[in-house]
Amino acid sequence: MSDASTAGTAGFTPTASVGAGFAPTASVGGDLALLKPRVMSLVVFTGLVGMAIAPGSLHPLLAAVAVLCIAAGAGASGAVNMWYDRDIDAIMERTRARPLPQGLIEPDDALAFGILLSAGAVGMMGLAVNWLAAGLLALTIAFYVFVYTIWLKRRTPQNIVIGGAAGAFPPVIGWAAVTGDLALTPLCLFAIVFIWTPPHFWALALTRSGDYAAAGVPMLPVTAGARETRRQIVIYSAVLAPLGLAPVLAGGLGWLYGAAAALLGVEFLRRAVAVWRRADDASARSLFGFSLVYLAALFFAMLADRALGL
Repeated sequence: MSDASTAGTAGFTPTASVGAGFAPTASVGGDLALLKPRVMSLVVFTGLVGMAIAPGSLHPLLAAVAVLCIAAGAGASGAVNMWYDRDIDAIMERTRARPLPQGLIEPDDALAFGILLSAGAVGMMGLAVNWLAAGLLALTIAFYVFVYTIWLKRRTPQNIVIGGAAGAFPPVIGWAAVTGDLALTPLCLFAIVFIWTPPHFWALALTRSGDYAAAGVPMLPVTAGARETRRQIVIYSAVLAPLGLAPVLAGGLGWLYGAAAALLGVEFLRRAVAVWRRADDASARSLFGFSLVYLAALFFAMLADRALGL
């Protein structure tokens, strides 16, 4: 991606719908949208599962604080991301209704909100839970903001591949909140989410490549074409299918989870192959929708396995 595509962030002007002389004011709905609640819900869920399957226990109040801190950290990352990307968000159909392109929130307010929320989440996690979990939360926020949003997203088609690490940290943070240390099982969960992210997002990008091209974002379908993107989806899905069994091999989960992971992995791969063979938007949308079901079901299976002790 050329440097020209990054120009305009500093001199961003709200979309025409805001109108000249409009004084944007924040609203509860705008503040909530700034936190990317749909993304936050998945982050919170995987972090909660990391806590639930960790050995040991955490006082319910501290567990609630830990979950709140993970949610706040995810929301803060989303707010800073929206502040930085407000120029390209105004161009893309998928994102132009966000609060900053619509003029619902001032850019400086969004940035300040994200910074303060980040600091509060990390500080609270450290003081109330432990500093390893707080350090991992700080690393997650910094990685999403500086590595993915600012460095990678506008410069390389590997943005989602490398940047996906940010979304893979929450179960590790949840585990560390309970145990105060790291182990092989949470690292397996990290690897699963990390490898899941590219085929999940590329399936969506296949149907939105025009949006990304217009905004100058070098997503894989834009830079390498749809055929290569579909091939990469199959490759990553072929790695993901057996990787789902890694927590069983690590001794952290049992056969109930293993059976669910095997079935879900096979179905994920089947849909990825369909994307390659059919080469149409319908199959890509099908994979994208199932990828959300896959991750949710996989982590629900972890909870069930631990609850039933199987």
